[in-house]
Amino acid sequence: MKLPRRKAEVSLDDRLEALAEAAGLAEGRLGQEAVDHARAVVARAGVRRGLSVDHTAVALAGATGSGKSSLFNALSGTELATVGVTRPTTAKAQAALWGSGGAGPLLDWLDVPLRHTVEGDASGLILLDLPDHDSIELAHRREVDRLVGVVDLLVWVLDPQKYADAAVHERYLRPLARHRDVMVVVLNQVDRLPERSVKRCLDDLRGLLAADGLEGVAVLGVSARTGEGVPELRALLDREISRRRAWSSRLAADVASAAAGLWAATRPPAAREPEPGAVAVPEVAVGRTLTRALAQAAGAPVAVEAVAKSHRHRSVAATGWPVTRWLRKLRPDPLRRLHLTGAARSSLPAATAVEVSAVDTALRDVGAAASQAVPEPWATAVRHAARSRSEELTDALDRTVAAATSGGVAKAPRWWRVAGTAQWLTVAAMAAGAIWLLVRFALNYLMLPELPTPTLGRAPWPTVLLLGGALAGVLIALLCRVFAWIGGRRRARRAAKALRDGIERVAGELIVAPTRDELDRYARFADRLSLAAS
Repeated sequence: MKLPRRKAEVSLDDRLEALAEAAGLAEGRLGQEAVDHARAVVARAGVRRGLSVDHTAVALAGATGSGKSSLFNALSGTELATVGVTRPTTAKAQAALWGSGGAGPLLDWLDVPLRHTVEGDASGLILLDLPDHDSIELAHRREVDRLVGVVDLLVWVLDPQKYADAAVHERYLRPLARHRDVMVVVLNQVDRLPERSVKRCLDDLRGLLAADGLEGVAVLGVSARTGEGVPELRALLDREISRRRAWSSRLAADVASAAAGLWAATRPPAAREPEPGAVAVPEVAVGRTLTRALAQAAGAPVAVEAVAKSHRHRSVAATGWPVTRWLRKLRPDPLRRLHLTGAARSSLPAATAVEVSAVDTALRDVGAAASQAVPEPWATAVRHAARSRSEELTDALDRTVAAATSGGVAKAPRWWRVAGTAQWLTVAAMAAGAIWLLVRFALNYLMLPELPTPTLGRAPWPTVLLLGGALAGVLIALLCRVFAWIGGRRRARRAAKALRDGIERVAGELIVAPTRDELDRYARFADRLSLAAS
């Protein structure tokens, strides 16, 4: 699996910074091993760049009997390494230094205590003879693994008998496929082969390396015993040393390998996901299903109906027939009964099991839709993000319902005052008619002269005022109830719209925003990996 490379050349500093950011973004999402490895690469690069860049640490690595130590002696022109035949003899890596000035801190970091200064013109070369990678001693193998992971240039010494050994290919060469620019493969002991077989073995070795992903890596046939091919190997090393870039090439390969490890932990092997740097973050929206489920669970229908009932209740209390309106005031206001007029918490009925299940299903649907274009385990993180703040929904929705329905107890409309005044005028007319009739009755009872009584047709005005006021009061009350019902419906519609807007706002803040943040986090992670792998 390969990460796409960017067209523009990217500096090592930018790639290291991108890898560090990608590791931080992957924290808690990917396996800790891949994240820790990426951070270790960044830390190691920081240390290596602070050490001598004029020295190149070249390691000779190989199996028991490959002639690695003999090649070390041939390259250094010394007899520093003890040569063995059937068993490992190198227990601790040792170094031969050409131009040792300033190499001490680098060797201290490499933890190579055995150091020998060699005379010669290869200034800047640090040649390391490693223990055998197939040693029966666990400490030897650990020493090889440690140094193979940090040296600037790797020279793998193979022999004609074991160059196809699966141990070296599977454990070292194949995992180091991204390090082909800082690797040389040497087929030692070619003097033991018939001349016609040397080319065939080298071609076969190149084929094996190509299968390991190391196509194009330098392959040389040498004989440490006869010196065949040693000058060519030495010339190749001299060229690398003179460039003074092996250390940065090694770090660049480490960064690319760590980025590939993070991406491998992200993408299932069989999945075909968008490549990093080209990730399209899907839109996350509050759908009707989610809004409806949240509204039902929050008791929005009950609250909206309470707005209509509250308006009618207050309208009747303000415009009803004064003789009977006091009975209306004995009933509680529907909104106040539900504590929807400014209380810390409302008294709306708790969501039923069916409503809770509907919300849960809607949240799962949001997470599933948002995570479709995202590979695991990021898809799991996206689905979790959609539910990460679900515990806050109850309080937020309750506050939203209270705020959206508070308009139900807003300032009374003007027609209430007009209707109320008219009702009191009818009461005044009834009172005037009643008093007038009482006065006539009293005068008649006391046998006093009657007062002149005007009439409306054949009906006396006191009777007209009394009965007409009562009838007018009832008619006004009935008419006001019609207007109250219309006004209640209008306020209920406004409350329903405000509730929808409020619920969508809550869903956007507590559901959509965390989901989108997680998607943006993945897109940023993929982009940083693309940069690190450049």
